Amino acid sequence: MVAAVAAMFIIISVFSGLEELNKDMIANLHADLTVKSKTGKVLPDITKIEKALKANAEVTHFSKVIEEKVYLGYKDNGEIAYLRGVDSAYIHVNPINESIFYGKYPDFKYNNEVIMENGLDNRLSLPVNSSQDFATILMPKPGKGIIQQENDIFNKKDIYVSGIFPGNEQLDNYIIAPIELAQELLGLPKSACYQIVIKLKNTSNSELVKSTLNKQFGNQIIVNTKSEENAAFWKMINTEKLMIYLIFGLVIFITTFNLAGAITILQLDKKDQAKALIALGFSKKDLRLTYFFTGLLIVFFGVLCGLLIGSAISYIQIQTGFFRASENLAFPVKIEVMNYLVVSGVALFFGLIISVLFSKINKSYLVAK
Repeated sequence: MVAAVAAMFIIISVFSGLEELNKDMIANLHADLTVKSKTGKVLPDITKIEKALKANAEVTHFSKVIEEKVYLGYKDNGEIAYLRGVDSAYIHVNPINESIFYGKYPDFKYNNEVIMENGLDNRLSLPVNSSQDFATILMPKPGKGIIQQENDIFNKKDIYVSGIFPGNEQLDNYIIAPIELAQELLGLPKSACYQIVIKLKNTSNSELVKSTLNKQFGNQIIVNTKSEENAAFWKMINTEKLMIYLIFGLVIFITTFNLAGAITILQLDKKDQAKALIALGFSKKDLRLTYFFTGLLIVFFGVLCGLLIGSAISYIQIQTGFFRASENLAFPVKIEVMNYLVVSGVALFFGLIISVLFSKINKSYLVAK
């Protein structure tokens, strides 16, 4: 019981740490609220939406964004990438400038100055802060007709890479550039954008702000919260969490059958003492309660010791990072009150059931020889 409870607590704490790590990784990808068009890509009535956001006391910052797939070429190398065009207010909503580990964030003086995800930069072997080497972005042109030359297919623009930011599964193959570059490549007017990302004073009021915007522009826009914008990620996290609970719940369920054996052996071992107690007036109900409470004490102290050992190992991992997932990443661990409640609840539930079922007295034990 001690081993099973300690193992379940450690694994759930590691999973909580992984969940927190993933939250941090996507923190710079999705804003508190995201406003999109209900029909098509380009937001309608952008000026009216901007006025409404400026007038809303809960909104601290907002930024216009355009995101599209592009082809990025450099010398003989090429990659399909995601171009995210943003305005100068973007860092107040998603402070990605704080995670740049090489170079600098664009100062928006030139619309072709960009930052790039490090994996994409490494694959293309792109120089950073080079005034001589430029990569080329190609954006397919909308339209129809006979294609006679390359210019009929793509809009092209040379880009200057000013900085590199670390990538992850959510920001893989991303280029972040001034929104003017995306507008130019797509042939959109200067005020156009695909979405508006919003930073709130208090994230707990996101549903309230969402409701307000839907009342004002409900027939034109869709407003998503951070969790709704990344629903697939949270669905995956919750599914994994459920599977972990089920698997370790099964482990503890199997472990509690050792308790069944312990109670049965106790009845066999102490049958002579039980007969003596019955002869002295001890009722069968009291005897059954004795076996029941013995099983319950085994479970209780097993859970208590398991949680103490699991907590100690988790705390040591938090402080030292001794166990490592990779050379640069220790297994993340987060100790939460909910973890204690879940583990102890599962163990005590199964322990209580086993104690009740196997504390029944077999009458053959009490039959005199």
